Amino acid sequence: MTSWNICVIGAGKIGQMIATLLKISPNYSVTVADHDLAALGVINRMGIATKQIDARDDAGLAKALEEFDAVLSAAPFFLTPAIATAAKKAGAHYFDLTEDVAATNAVRELARNSNTAFMPQCGLAPGFVGISGAALAAEFDTLDSLHMRVGALPLYPTNAMKYNLTWSTDGLINEYCNPCDAIVNGERVKTAPLEDYEILGHDGVEYECFNTSGGLGTLPETLEGKARAVSYRTIRYPGHRDILKMLLNDLGLERRRDLLKDVFETALPRTDQDVVLVYCTAKGMIGGELREKSHINKSLSRVIDGQVWSAIQVTTAAGILGVVDLMRSAALPSQGFVRQEQVKLADFLETEFGRLYRAGDVTQQNKAA
Repeated sequence: MTSWNICVIGAGKIGQMIATLLKISPNYSVTVADHDLAALGVINRMGIATKQIDARDDAGLAKALEEFDAVLSAAPFFLTPAIATAAKKAGAHYFDLTEDVAATNAVRELARNSNTAFMPQCGLAPGFVGISGAALAAEFDTLDSLHMRVGALPLYPTNAMKYNLTWSTDGLINEYCNPCDAIVNGERVKTAPLEDYEILGHDGVEYECFNTSGGLGTLPETLEGKARAVSYRTIRYPGHRDILKMLLNDLGLERRRDLLKDVFETALPRTDQDVVLVYCTAKGMIGGELREKSHINKSLSRVIDGQVWSAIQVTTAAGILGVVDLMRSAALPSQGFVRQEQVKLADFLETEFGRLYRAGDVTQQNKAA
């Protein structure tokens, strides 16, 4: 297998983690691109090559990407169409982390008749959760329901929301406000965010779950007509959703998202002491019996290359880099639109990046015990 030259667009928290994992891998060379010189300075001090670009300069961006085998976007979702377009013009494979449905649809259009691959929604959720959910669904002869839940949470919650910022505030607000894809009674539908409330427990901790948008990726299309119910819900500590409803509905901040972003970023501190919980449950028929199975993965922050990285940074970066590695090794299609559910979970976990999920695989740990 040949090594790949990668451009990571976006020098933020997730971009830094992606670049670090690529830097220490023998199979990749990496350059981080951004318009922010201060952010690029941080990357330079990490010993990683940088390039200043403006994602709004279409011609300049495409020219800057010509030397790379693949482009990984860790930029805000609203830049996705421009970056994906530039990657296509440059003849590079394209991957991103977006949870935004409109941005993903734009990438899908660009993938038509493309000589390179376009694979959006490659992070944690959407991303790894779709790979995990599809693997779980495949264990059934006939699938009745698949419910996927993901939470990126502080280990030590202290405020009334029991929450700290761990990733993109824009993406977080999108999840809370936008319509949610689901399958209900066998048909693809849109459901309301913050609804379908449930309580679940794990390791003696009680959590609440509710609908949020974007986490399913393309799974509803793949499973339509094959399952009665498919859903994605966000995991939080109890009480979080009620405060969100007050902010979004009673105070009207759903219509003033810029103000809501300012409130979150001013009042909620960031933390590296976090936990990422993936909790997928499926029900259906196996060998003529009604059965239920679950995949549970619990990841914590860890030290990589001499630095502490949060669980959300590690799991998001491992999500996108695992599929990049599979494509580099020709285990995924190298042209057109590629879905997360085309990835085999066992293959993903064998990649050098997918192995970062192995320590948190509660289901396999229980089997071993």
